[in-house]
Amino acid sequence: MRHHHKLLIIVLMLFTFLSKAQSEISKNQILQTMQKATGFMVEEVSYNGGYLWYYMPDFSRQWGEMEAYKTMIWLQNPGTISMGHIFLDAYNATKNEYYYKAAEKAARAIIWGQSEEGGWNYMIDFAGDKSLKKWYATIGKNGWRLEEFQHYYGNSTFDDDVTSDAARFLMRMYLEKMDPTYKPALDKAINFVLKSQYPKGGWPQRYPLKNEFEKQGFPDYTSFYTFNDDVIWENINFLMQCYLVLGQERFLEPIYRGMNFYKISQDPCGAWGQQVNMEMKAASARTYEPAAYLPSATCDNALLLIKFYKITGDEKYLEGIPAAIKWLEKNALPKEKQEGRRTHPTFVDAKTHKPIYVHRKGSNVKFGRYYIDDNDKNLLSHYYGKAFVRLEDLKKEYAKALTLTKEEILKDSPLAPKRFLQYQTPQEYYILSKSRSYFPIDTASVIEVINELDKNGRWLTTQAYVSNPYIGDGVKNEPTTLYATTSVGDETDTSPYPNETNQEYISTRVYLRNMRILLNQLNQNKN
Repeated sequence: MRHHHKLLIIVLMLFTFLSKAQSEISKNQILQTMQKATGFMVEEVSYNGGYLWYYMPDFSRQWGEMEAYKTMIWLQNPGTISMGHIFLDAYNATKNEYYYKAAEKAARAIIWGQSEEGGWNYMIDFAGDKSLKKWYATIGKNGWRLEEFQHYYGNSTFDDDVTSDAARFLMRMYLEKMDPTYKPALDKAINFVLKSQYPKGGWPQRYPLKNEFEKQGFPDYTSFYTFNDDVIWENINFLMQCYLVLGQERFLEPIYRGMNFYKISQDPCGAWGQQVNMEMKAASARTYEPAAYLPSATCDNALLLIKFYKITGDEKYLEGIPAAIKWLEKNALPKEKQEGRRTHPTFVDAKTHKPIYVHRKGSNVKFGRYYIDDNDKNLLSHYYGKAFVRLEDLKKEYAKALTLTKEEILKDSPLAPKRFLQYQTPQEYYILSKSRSYFPIDTASVIEVINELDKNGRWLTTQAYVSNPYIGDGVKNEPTTLYATTSVGDETDTSPYPNETNQEYISTRVYLRNMRILLNQLNQNKN
């Protein structure tokens, strides 16, 4: 019996030793994999420190949201800004200066592309404005469904979190080592966000205002108050971060004015449009975005009003929630027209208050067109006519909000002065809503990521968005319905579509995903 006891102790000791050794090996493997993959992205893929989204392995073609010149980089996720954030995440996890230097390169690229006013466009072309104008007049112009790229505006965009996240990344760079190098560009970006806010509290999609198209007889939708892609919310969120980490009270008034805009822009029927014109009416934008109320935007905005209540404790932000819920219930599609979780029409006409659906006919941007009717068949694939709406989540959040005490509400408010007491100085980067925290990952996923890195340091994937190469403007003018439900038109359409071949690509999205998996494992090992 004693012999078996000793044997058990020896086995346990051996198991502990092997487990510890395996843990150490796994850590080394993770660090080596991260270093090799990052080295390839920084040394072989980046252009002047910046990144696109997808590349052919031989770099013969490359894409952001659309095909790009070799001299271009893309800012919006999963482009240069996201890459900069992951480099800083890796630096914080490893303290390896290589990652910080990679983040510095990305920051320099972003600063290079900052507009004179302080914001950013979707992309940066290091070959200058002449090259960028050529891109818009050729590749951009022929992206049938990407109308935001069919015109060269020469200004900056808040769409897709471009300007606010670029500013957020520069804030991280400044605060990481309190390096004053980044403060002028950060201050310029902050002032841009403040200056571009309308008196009523909302923001346009692009700024400075151009209004170019009004000369052609129709309004420029980019000057409208814009909820689409969280334009207004992301600016409020960024200013709250500024207040929280920089401690300047000048941010409070525009923050509250931005939150109040959600309240005053709600239509009496209880809904919101995705864009709101200067008369505070739902307005059209791209040709497949009619003047309409959107159930998805209505639900999202109502949830944000609950968030504002939790931030401020002011009950006025809850006043419009019942009307929003009632409107969403009323405008749900009949059961026989619902498609799985898609319970509502994407658009409800602002005049008739009935569902409307967008379709298209033709072959290309030059001769094709979008049109609207009440037929819910043959819907667009790139902007589907039926939407998933988080109505039950809204009801639960509203009911929960009604039970909260003022103490519970203000406990975690980013606007509460006591938040500053948590730190020796408020100047420490703090994430509010765009969480970059790490999620549980199983060991098999970590091993898979390590094993998939090739000898060159690449994570190759067939999951990419590619496009037809630019060959000139469309010539087919027949009103065909052949492309009514496809993501791309004929061979002249430069819109992106998912790769359906075995061709492999270098992908920043895959790099970002795999780095998060590895960083998550490192952080778990620390704990």
